[in-house]
Amino acid sequence: MLDLLAASPIAALLRGSGTAYLLVNASHILGIALLIGSILPLDLRLAGAFPRTPLPAIAPLLRATALAGIALAVITGFALFTVNPTDYATNPAFRIKLLLLVLAVLNAALVTRSPAWSQVLAGAAPTPGLRLMAALSALLWLSILLAGRWIGFL
Repeated sequence: MLDLLAASPIAALLRGSGTAYLLVNASHILGIALLIGSILPLDLRLAGAFPRTPLPAIAPLLRATALAGIALAVITGFALFTVNPTDYATNPAFRIKLLLLVLAVLNAALVTRSPAWSQVLAGAAPTPGLRLMAALSALLWLSILLAGRWIGFL
């Protein structure tokens, strides 16, 4: 399977064109910036920071921006993975990043499907459980960012 990815047209394009690789890599960074730049303020607000900022006003926008960011980051990340899939698949930092990503997405799904999230969107204060999940979310997303940077050092 990894050999098929390495032989794919997208992998060949990225290996053969510095410009294509640059654009996909920059798009990956943009996706990460959109994700982290929106999810951290939302998580911090849910956890109790910035109490005068109304959650019903900012939560839908920040959530939508985070979703756009993660979509862009995952699509471009997969494209970058195809350039050298065997090395990435055996890199411990990459594996940790993927595990953390699964946990962060699962946590986000649990948050946004919880009754506490619906209540927050209606103007209620976050519950202690939601505050804890938001703090965990911030920790997970920052850990993913660190694991991603760690990949190049292993």
